[in-house]
Parts: sequence; C-alpha cells; structure tokens
Amino acid sequence: MAVVIRMMRAGAKKRPFYRVVVADSRRQRDGRFVEILGFYDPMTKPYTLKIDEAKAKEWVEKGAQPSEQAASLLRTLGIVAARPSKAPKQTSTVKAAKAAKAADKKAPVARKKPRKVTDRKAKNKAARVKKKANPKKPQPKKK
Repeated sequence: MAVVIRMMRAGAKKRPFYRVVVADSRRQRDGRFVEILGFYDPMTKPYTLKIDEAKAKEWVEKGAQPSEQAASLLRTLGIVAARPSKAPKQTSTVKAAKAAKAADKKAPVARKKPRKVTDRKAKNKAARVKKKANPKKPQPKKK
C-alpha cells in the first residue's frame, strides 16, 4: 500500500480548511484516510498550522511520501528536509560547445538525389502557370 501525507479539504464554499492526513495514494482526496496528523487554516491571518510532529516524523520514517503542498507545510515545521538546490550553472565553454554542436545539426542538408516530378505534378504546374498568364475577364452583373 503506497501511503501519502496529503491535505484533505474541509470547510465551506470559498472558506477552505484542510486536514493533514495519512491516506492510501489510490483513495480520493477527501476519501478514507488512515490517520489525521493535524490541520491547516489558510483563511486566518496569520495562517493556522497545527501538526503532531511526532506522528508526522513516524509516518515519514515508515515511508509515507508527502504531497507537494503537505511537504511545504512540513518543511516550515522542520519535519521534512528542505529541497536540494538546483545544479550549478554550466561554464561558458561548455555552453559554447553545445551551441556549436546545435548549430551544426540545424544546417540544411543538400539532397543527394533530385526530386522526382510526376506527370500529374507537371500538368498541375503547367495549368497554374497558364491560368496566371490569362486571367479571367470580369463578367458584367445581370440585373
């Protein structure tokens, strides 16, 4: 059973209130859960967050994966470690080498064998040229 720590929505319309719960990942967002860890109320100023840290740490140690929102809340309490920083930026020489390689790939390639013109295509092209050479004269409108 894949267990996740997620936020279960409660409260009225336009007044969200969330319970932080441990649930099976296959269950609905507001469906059956294993245990309530706490709650989060974003409507109060400042927001209210109350989570049983011991239970949360226990579930994380057991392998429960927090959702992105739940992980953000758990990070504020120090239960889940902060995300690792992004990889360091590449040096300009590496970037220049990649740019040169990409430019080589984008260069147009000459055809080895000329395109084959079929009879049908030749007829259509001749008809288009003829039509452009002899435009139609506008007909007078009937009353």
